[in-house]
Amino acid sequence: MTTPPRPPRKRRRTSPRPQEHPAPTTAGPAVRPVPPGPRERTTQGGPRERRPAQEELWERSSQGGTWEGSPQAGPRVQHPAQAGGQERRATATRERRPARQRERRAQAETDDWNVSWLGARGLSRRQQKLVVYGGSAAGLVLALAAFMFVVSMIGSDYVPEQDATSAVGTQPRPDSYQGWVSSKVFAPIARRADNSKPLTLKEVFGEKTLKEGRITLKLTDSALDTGCSTAVWGQALAQRLTQAGCLQAARGLYVSADGRYVAQYTLFNLRDVASADALTTSLKTLHRGGWPLALNPEAFPAGGYTEGSGHAMGHYAGLVWIGRADGAEPTAQDDFISLALTVRGAEKGVFRRVVTATPTSAPTS
Repeated sequence: MTTPPRPPRKRRRTSPRPQEHPAPTTAGPAVRPVPPGPRERTTQGGPRERRPAQEELWERSSQGGTWEGSPQAGPRVQHPAQAGGQERRATATRERRPARQRERRAQAETDDWNVSWLGARGLSRRQQKLVVYGGSAAGLVLALAAFMFVVSMIGSDYVPEQDATSAVGTQPRPDSYQGWVSSKVFAPIARRADNSKPLTLKEVFGEKTLKEGRITLKLTDSALDTGCSTAVWGQALAQRLTQAGCLQAARGLYVSADGRYVAQYTLFNLRDVASADALTTSLKTLHRGGWPLALNPEAFPAGGYTEGSGHAMGHYAGLVWIGRADGAEPTAQDDFISLALTVRGAEKGVFRRVVTATPTSAPTS
């Protein structure tokens, strides 16, 4: 006898456990499952104590990421106390930043205009600027005044190049000049008051021929002017001669025996040795705008090369003017030094006056 089979046991359906964190109904990005972790903590010698869900929520949010049931959007969850502290710090930083910038700008402006010795006297930054700018302007004015003074002093003896050029177009002048003051040899005739006898043509140009070495000069023309301004060209030179008390101007023109050279000698009779020294020195620049007139204009062609020199001898001033007859510049064969020494032979009359004015000692018995 067989036993009948038992009917199958019916499974009892159990209702699903309600979820503590229901899933959000809104669509959003895929979420990852809740990381495993104990939701319960054990106490010593007692049953497990269940942790509050909110405390676990803060702990998991601090670890980052999302979990099932967590919000899907919005900023990272922070502890209220922590969020409040960060907000206060950010507000304080924003408040301090403009103040620091203002302090830096004020410090930079103060450094730029912080003159120690002016600040020590209680001057503000604006007052320091006025002092600095005013001092700079005053210094510039003083420098300009000093420059104009120097120019005016130089200009007393200097003739502008434009005037000299226009004069050269009508009157010849030396291209170079050298001047010498009087020596002690001429001390006996230092003043015209002690040597009042007027000059004569015979005394200065009495010798018709002057010879020195290989150069021989022959006198071709001579003149003695009582008005010195009529013997020169150039207003500045004429005025200087008037100031020097010039009474006579003796001129003599020479030509070399071979016709290669020309030379003119001019002797001025001035007030004293100081006037003669001043004239020969001033002609270092004054000769560009004034010089003795040539007795024969054709002897010194305009634009030709010539040289000049001045020699003070007591209250006399002698001017030498030499050059080639063709106006060309000197070559190695042209000895202008010997030529100048030769024409200075006309100074023999001055040396005779020195001898005459020199007192002779009485003979001893």
